[in-house]
Amino acid sequence: MTDAHDTWTAPVAEGPLDADIRVPGSKSITNRAYVLAALASAPTRVRAPLDSRDARLMLGAIYALGAHSQGSIGGYLVHPLGPGRVHPDETVRVELGNAGTVARFTPALAALGTGPALFDGDEALRRRPIGPLLKALRGLGARIDDDRRDAVPFTVHGEGGLRGGKVDLDASASSQFLSALLLAGPSFQQGVTVRLVGGPVPSEPHIAMTVEMLRRFGATVDREGAEFHVAPTRLSCPEYVVEPDLSTAAPFVAAALATGGTVRIAGWPHQTTQPGDWLRSLVPVLGGTAELDAGGLTVTGGGTIPGVELDLHEVGELTPVIAALLCLAEGPSVVSGVAHLRGHETDRLTALATELSSLGADVRETEDGLRITPAPLHGGKFRTYDDHRLVMAAAVLGLKVEGVEVENPGTVGKTYPGFAEAWTAMLG
Repeated sequence: MTDAHDTWTAPVAEGPLDADIRVPGSKSITNRAYVLAALASAPTRVRAPLDSRDARLMLGAIYALGAHSQGSIGGYLVHPLGPGRVHPDETVRVELGNAGTVARFTPALAALGTGPALFDGDEALRRRPIGPLLKALRGLGARIDDDRRDAVPFTVHGEGGLRGGKVDLDASASSQFLSALLLAGPSFQQGVTVRLVGGPVPSEPHIAMTVEMLRRFGATVDREGAEFHVAPTRLSCPEYVVEPDLSTAAPFVAAALATGGTVRIAGWPHQTTQPGDWLRSLVPVLGGTAELDAGGLTVTGGGTIPGVELDLHEVGELTPVIAALLCLAEGPSVVSGVAHLRGHETDRLTALATELSSLGADVRETEDGLRITPAPLHGGKFRTYDDHRLVMAAAVLGLKVEGVEVENPGTVGKTYPGFAEAWTAMLG
């Protein structure tokens, strides 16, 4: 299921579910672990990582910049960036696809190396914001050519290191801008001190994830209000185990609520910085129960879903699945705080309003979210705009609506290549 013209008929649930699920490793953690391993002073064995399009793009990017990796039992052994290129004048090409983490996290690595590196990706990535990060990297000593477009493609000219120091950063469009500077900060000559300016930064949990992982690799990270400081240091972490991806678990949590059944998700961590852990507190709000024990998380739906008002600013990536679920609610709902989703794989707010409404729901965009009024639903084509989260949203809707034809289901391979098969097996 990789052809853009393919469709997948989302299966309908014939009754309440009773299923056991195991989701793959976290994309956010996997790609951060690969970057930190590339910057470490000794090899790192990354265990249970996600194997998906975005994760492979990250491995390819750090390889292009000089960090080799090799498959090992249950993961990858990642070697640090090499001392420099044999032919430093040759331009290496870093393929980004439509992977935001790769586009934001790897330019600093190129600045630490030698020679030019050209960063380019899909047409969709060229529309995604990156200008504030490039500006900040220049302020820390990097030389970057982008023809003043503040967008992909651009070339980073590595000169063997980066001064670092203090810099202002507007990360209101993406917390990844801040994470990118913090992850590379230990390798800058002066470390890095980032002062946040502009609007509020979305997805605070992802920032906490970056800080926690830096500390696991031996970095010293301090925060005082809107200012972050990472001291220069040699990173090291012989082994890092990746948690299951809790955002990828979202459609399975939603499946229990939509059908009034029970879904058990194995390996759900008791302590985590992943934004997806917020789902545990959402389940009771939507009429279900969520119980965490040594085996994982058990979610049971209550049979009906009430209309709600939700501020998803800190967990925006869950919006597509939650919006689809709220189309099955008994009353109107409002989702707010997610204006930044207009700069993701697609304009997610417009895409959701368009596609959910095309199947009969009354979904309207607001300045920073969606207003959802349930209405009789029907089948039809659900376009996904090369966005993995929209495939998952369509699958949730298809549980209760016959004939939901999901366009280009293979795009879900960005984070979960086996999603359609796991979803069908859950219903089996």
